[in-house]
Amino acid sequence: MTEAEILERLSRRISLPRQSRLVKGIGDDCAIYRGRGAAEDLLLTTDLFIEGVHFLQSTHRAADVGYKALARGLSDIAAMGGEPSFCLLSLALPKFISAKWIDGFYSGLLKLAEAHGVILAGGDLSRAKQITCDIVCIGAVPRGEALMRSGARPRDPIYVSGVLGGSALGLATPRGAARRRHLYPEPRLELGKYLRKSLHATAAMDLSDGLSIDLARMCEASETAAEIDRVPQFRGATREQALHGGEDYELLFTVRPHTRVPAMFRGIPLTRIGTMLNGPGARVMMNGKPLAVLGHDHFRT
Repeated sequence: MTEAEILERLSRRISLPRQSRLVKGIGDDCAIYRGRGAAEDLLLTTDLFIEGVHFLQSTHRAADVGYKALARGLSDIAAMGGEPSFCLLSLALPKFISAKWIDGFYSGLLKLAEAHGVILAGGDLSRAKQITCDIVCIGAVPRGEALMRSGARPRDPIYVSGVLGGSALGLATPRGAARRRHLYPEPRLELGKYLRKSLHATAAMDLSDGLSIDLARMCEASETAAEIDRVPQFRGATREQALHGGEDYELLFTVRPHTRVPAMFRGIPLTRIGTMLNGPGARVMMNGKPLAVLGHDHFRT
């Protein structure tokens, strides 16, 4: 089974009670919890980061691992237009890991946390055969204003931030700008808030698994199709890397027709890549032809 098939089977077994304070569960970048009478909704997300699956000790220093473990969770908060508050970390380590490595890991994580005002509030420690991190990030957004994947409508223009394919290129490159892009993605937290407050984006999500698969997920959630005609590529990256490479952690978003979207936000390019269409969900076209969905899926065979 693919990841989508597993989630679909699970979601059929779970229903939210009518009076539940959980207003959004499975199927978006974050779950949304609304406290009784609260002015804000809480955003909750969790991400695994596992040695041999997401990184290798031979290519990632301890600080790189700590930084990226947190960056992945913060990117989910950014996609919902939220403000992060604190995080919880469960960390399992092999016996041979040194105190120096552990200090380096926490240095990388805490450096990013401090930059965004995030507090490490607790977690758990254990032993394992390989390094395993599970980061839980908690943030907030004004009540009822969270950006979700399901809000796009036909005729909505589709945009992406930044340039794509840099992380995939960096995975195969020992040094340079692409390598740094792979090791140190920047969560687009300020951009996410701008999309929510100023552009009134209709839908948004972060690009973690690749544009092709993530856009298909947005289409499915919004019950739309999509047509794209361009992809902004990282210098040196191939079109395949830009379309399917994953781990760029840029934001994919839609806005209402005739919304004026600036070409840049604080130095980050904002590029219109296509338009949402009427049609069956998850159908994505590029220049009039079906686009293969080839992004990352842990369970695809």
